[in-house]
Amino acid sequence: MSQFFQIHPDNPQARLIKQAADIIRAGGIVVYPTDSAYALGCHIGDKRALDTIRRIRKLDDKHNFTLVCRDLSELANFARVDNTAYRLLKAATPGPYTFILKATPEVPRRLLHAKRKTIGLRVPENNIAQALLAELNEPMMSVTLIMPGDDDPLIDPYEIRNLLEHDVDLVIDGGYCGLEMTTVIDLADDEPVLVRRGKGDIAPFGL
Repeated sequence: MSQFFQIHPDNPQARLIKQAADIIRAGGIVVYPTDSAYALGCHIGDKRALDTIRRIRKLDDKHNFTLVCRDLSELANFARVDNTAYRLLKAATPGPYTFILKATPEVPRRLLHAKRKTIGLRVPENNIAQALLAELNEPMMSVTLIMPGDDDPLIDPYEIRNLLEHDVDLVIDGGYCGLEMTTVIDLADDEPVLVRRGKGDIAPFGL
């Protein structure tokens, strides 16, 4: 049976954020709000939690997972970023974007794109997500909470709890955080490539 925390979207309660971080460190799976939609998150190194998320979403081993980072300095530990890409990232983060970048050796192999050795990375503009990442002091492995067969993410924390109470360890109710998914930009090569158009504006990338 999952726990259910109601966390204030503007002033997250430190006690609840710490408890949520402890659940993640212990191998738990959390549903948490971002600046685009609710997402599933777990510890970056936890294979069992990752496998459970794959089962919930019915994802194959070719699916790109995302590392959710607190800021650009943290992101740079997990991705190779040249000066051009860094300027684009600095202008667009935090925000509703996922960036595909060449991974560093710090990224677990099971999170990488098998052929390109890339990883999705993002820095969300959401107070609860930011507080959770600050408490963890490391990125989370994350994926948007879209159930198999659905086109849109789940948006109601109570519905999420009823649906997933035996599959996840914690549902964070952070209020309505949106329905639109992130814009995905591939910065792994010389020129930005639009992979998916979502909430984030593509104009800064010349697309």
